[in-house]
Amino acid sequence: MTTAASMTYDSLVADIQTYAERDDEPFVTQIPRFVMMAENRIISEIKGLGFKKVVTTDLSVGTNVIAKPTGWRETISINVTGIDAQRYPLFERTYEYLRMYWPDDGATDVPKYYSDYDYEHYLIAPTPNNIALMEIHYYERPEPLSPTNQTSWTTQYAPQLLLYACLLEAQPFLKLDERIQIYQAMFDRASQSFQIEDKRRVADRSALVKEA
Repeated sequence: MTTAASMTYDSLVADIQTYAERDDEPFVTQIPRFVMMAENRIISEIKGLGFKKVVTTDLSVGTNVIAKPTGWRETISINVTGIDAQRYPLFERTYEYLRMYWPDDGATDVPKYYSDYDYEHYLIAPTPNNIALMEIHYYERPEPLSPTNQTSWTTQYAPQLLLYACLLEAQPFLKLDERIQIYQAMFDRASQSFQIEDKRRVADRSALVKEA
């Protein structure tokens, strides 16, 4: 029985060499960079269920600057659960709004708002007045592919998207300007198909909610 093909970092590297018809050292040395740039392109341009993560963290009384999850790229939503076991959404506002709304960090109450404090932290207001849990829904930046990290969500569920992105990133190095448009079109088509599929999942969930 023939085993179904699956993508790994090593097979991706081999495919890039095959498509480019290059196995010389200068080109092969650049392949990890092509992969890195391709992954960055995908996560910058595509928002999908595969890049969505959920984490829960403790909120401490009197602490209003909260560390963002590892690999955070963009926040989807945040809610908090207080000692009353009720869940409350936090609404996004600007940093300036939070500072005007709650200028005294030492004063405490039930949190209502959040903003980016910096790239790695949130600011919440009011400053928490009791121990609570904070649930964060966000888009993550996955661990990059490498010889020691052979697979990812993209290699498993969107291998064609990753391959075309890598080949697109390789063309400037190869100085094949005429092929940039070709791989851009292939990447765009794969990206569009992926996003249509993801939107269909959202629509299906909405339909189930309405039926319920």
